[in-house]
Amino acid sequence: MNNDAHIPVSSRIKLGNISSHAWEHPSDRLALQSLKQIPGFDNLLRKVVGTFGERNISMVYQAQAVRVGPRQYPKIYGLLVGVCEVLDTEVPPLYISQTPLVNAGAVGVDNPFIVLNSSLVEMLSEAELEAVIGHEVGHIMSEHALYRTLLHLLLGFGNSFTPLIGKALLPITLALQEWSRKAEVSCDRAGLLATQNVDASLGVQAVLAGGIRGRRSELNIEAFIEQSDEYREATGLRAYYRMMSTLGQSHPFPVIRVAELRNWIDQGAYDEILSGDYLRVGDAPSISDDASTVGKTFSDKAGQVFEDTDRFVNEALVGFMNAARDRFNTADQG
Repeated sequence: MNNDAHIPVSSRIKLGNISSHAWEHPSDRLALQSLKQIPGFDNLLRKVVGTFGERNISMVYQAQAVRVGPRQYPKIYGLLVGVCEVLDTEVPPLYISQTPLVNAGAVGVDNPFIVLNSSLVEMLSEAELEAVIGHEVGHIMSEHALYRTLLHLLLGFGNSFTPLIGKALLPITLALQEWSRKAEVSCDRAGLLATQNVDASLGVQAVLAGGIRGRRSELNIEAFIEQSDEYREATGLRAYYRMMSTLGQSHPFPVIRVAELRNWIDQGAYDEILSGDYLRVGDAPSISDDASTVGKTFSDKAGQVFEDTDRFVNEALVGFMNAARDRFNTADQG
């Protein structure tokens, strides 16, 4: 297994007019649809996102970052362009942010963009980095960026002002985190389709789980896959979403993501798409009875979570504004 080998764009199959439904896990798609249909959720989006605004959200992520382009990190820009060529989509803005946390994200409202943390770039091979970029482009194509941005805002919002804000936003945040875990599984598939490099896609998860800078040659991907097999055999992936729903995290564990991606490949879906058998833009996805059950379960659960959304959000925003005003007044008096 060679997760360092980069496959040239010219050697990959171009997935013309591909729909994001082609790679979306039914649980991801149905969970998001269910969220949109819950009374109060649109109101939440309007109030929280409207309070911060597109420009303010962009400033938070861009103020100390470098925009990648033909003259700024041109090799990384070339990876981005190649990914978008394979997935047949427009090239979004991409920024490099100086931070020790190994992470990446696609954020924004009307004009989503990608942020790669510098530590992530340093840790990954070129092929693995391309898989991450493909993953984030997948989020944008699936229109996940708005809801991921809302989740990031709520996490920062709730942690800044407690206990009122945390109490008000916790159930909303947990519902979004449950959806986000499903969305990550979907976009791991998008990253694989963009690069068509299984080794690199699996290698990313090993680095996220326990990569050490300077000791990369000692990280064995085959051993990590065996670890994934042990987990899968010990618990069964049928219990996967039930287990994940109890965790207050926005991402599944890397070992689970490896197992999910390998299952998708083993089931033949990956090869079908590369053979040209995939949903095009405008095609309606076929949803199984099992997937419908997943969506109903999520909808019922999230519906309870959002029962008092409007009141919670109003209280949270008022508390935030009052706290911010007091801080500004104190600073002015100082």
